[in-house]
Amino acid sequence: MAVAAGGLPHPLLILPELANAVGLHVPNHVLFTWFVMAVLIIMALIVRSSIAMVPAGMQNFFEVVIGGLEDFVVTNVGEEGRKIFPILANIFIFIWFMNLTGLVPGFDAPTANINTNAAMAVIVFLYYNYWGVREHGLGYIKHFMGPIPALSPLMLILEIISHCARPLSLTLRLFGNIRGEEIVLVLLFTLAPVVSTIPMYFLFGLAKTIQAFIFFILTMIYLKGSLEHAH
Repeated sequence: MAVAAGGLPHPLLILPELANAVGLHVPNHVLFTWFVMAVLIIMALIVRSSIAMVPAGMQNFFEVVIGGLEDFVVTNVGEEGRKIFPILANIFIFIWFMNLTGLVPGFDAPTANINTNAAMAVIVFLYYNYWGVREHGLGYIKHFMGPIPALSPLMLILEIISHCARPLSLTLRLFGNIRGEEIVLVLLFTLAPVVSTIPMYFLFGLAKTIQAFIFFILTMIYLKGSLEHAH
């Protein structure tokens, strides 16, 4: 545990130290994002190489998670939800693992950096608008004009502002919650090592899971709205 210039405790991060040792100068959140990507790719390759009719181990874990998410999406979006499910599942699993990385000593959650969250939020914004245009063509503009023709000019302005605010909302909600939990965890570890942190791990793990699920649900809602016909 090191101390930052402002006097606040700052954890010793393993990957940045290793990167600096080999002369690799990459932002911390990028390093930890790469790490999570590598872990997920390795896990996927292991599961693919050992798929069995009777699932066990990691295959069973991913079948439960992905199957549960798919049922949730189809229940709320309908059968059309199956064509947008792959990115929804990837968003949840990717954010979930990035959030949980912050609970590993010597590691930091990439989602505790606003740049990581902003990148994902922009992708979500572009993706659901892409589906809106793909499904409805130029008629997608009706989603922004409201049900009353006389109010269409006003609704168009309000809807554009509302949609542009969505990436900001997604970014700040995830960043604020994860960064706040990381700060509290570091402070607890500094003030009362082990005694205070171990009981908090379950609570923080649950909170990080909920934050990944909230991002997932909001993305699903945005995609559902873009797929529906305007009224």
